[in-house]
Amino acid sequence: MAVGPGTLPRLFPVKGVKTGIASAGVKKPGKKDLVVFELASGSHVAGIFTRNRFCAAPVHIARRHLSTGEPRYLLINTGNANAGTGERGMADAMACCNALAEKAGVSPETVLPFSTGVIGEPLPADRIIEALPELLAGTDEDRWAEAAAGIMTTDTRPKGSSRQVRLGEHIVTISGISKGAGMIRPNMATMLGFIATDASLDPALLSQWSAELGEHSFNRITIDGDTSTNDACMLMATGQYGGPEITADSPEAAELKTALQEVYLELAHAIVRDGEGATKFVTIEVSEAASVQEALDVAYTVAHSPLVKTALFASDPNWGRILAAVGRAGVEGLDLQALEIHLGDVCLVRDGGRADDYSEARGKAVMSREEITIHINLRRGQVFERVWTCDFSHDYVTINAEYRT
Repeated sequence: MAVGPGTLPRLFPVKGVKTGIASAGVKKPGKKDLVVFELASGSHVAGIFTRNRFCAAPVHIARRHLSTGEPRYLLINTGNANAGTGERGMADAMACCNALAEKAGVSPETVLPFSTGVIGEPLPADRIIEALPELLAGTDEDRWAEAAAGIMTTDTRPKGSSRQVRLGEHIVTISGISKGAGMIRPNMATMLGFIATDASLDPALLSQWSAELGEHSFNRITIDGDTSTNDACMLMATGQYGGPEITADSPEAAELKTALQEVYLELAHAIVRDGEGATKFVTIEVSEAASVQEALDVAYTVAHSPLVKTALFASDPNWGRILAAVGRAGVEGLDLQALEIHLGDVCLVRDGGRADDYSEARGKAVMSREEITIHINLRRGQVFERVWTCDFSHDYVTINAEYRT
């Protein structure tokens, strides 16, 4: 079950990036569960990771390797998170990095490991290492769609986005894939994202954009309020497009950043649309807040409310649940008489209570849509923020109750 069209778009090959996919038997025999990105020499990589303090072994290693060298390989396994596995988990992740590095003829520090799947189970590193020859032998520039399918866990469909833009006399390509369907909360969650461009980007600008773009896309989505141990979103730039290096002062920088932003948002939205058991794609907007944190506190309190989420699933315009969530968001001195709440184009709350022109029929009509916007105007300041979430259905409980069976 997912919201909206699920056809994977054409994912353009990115010069300087090859992808490979293989089966290591981590998930199930014969299932593709191992993906690699091979980057041309001279590529630059930046990324953001989970802020869960109980982060997985591959997160520790990927952070360390990213800070000490220029990555050449990104190795992703699904079916096992390698989290909660102690020193053995660190050793297993490093064994995979070392084995890939030896076969590829590079330093282990140029390999970034990523894992997603069940927490607390030992990583079958021997199976991954055995599958590396097949994985590396099959790398190609045009296997993005297969890679999108290979990183899935409880996802019901692969997720990808791609753009081509002209910068001066050159065409720049951007392609990206993501995975995630549950345990998605701001600061990411069981979410992996890999975005690559053949543009030549100043490393400092690459790091800045990676943080900014991730903050306003992957860090603005939530499914269930849980934060995973394994999140990562990586931005890769190979410099193979044939043009000059783009810096913050380059006239092309704004256009390239806009294209990257579109890809980031599409990948983040695709995760929400494929939320476990989701039937609704919900945008929650907060305007005229006193601060960014205040706006986000209100938005996420509404987004995480099980009562709001189940009302969304039932197409029940129970506006009292939204109002109650806003009221417990911790906003000091909130003026209930000034507050307004809209459901789509229907005003729910005005002047401290139900809007005079509200009708249950109009509210029900909006709640019955697949895509819904809840707008909350605090009338306290000038800050606007937006987050995206989905509803809670019977299937969400079933999927998570049966996850390990």
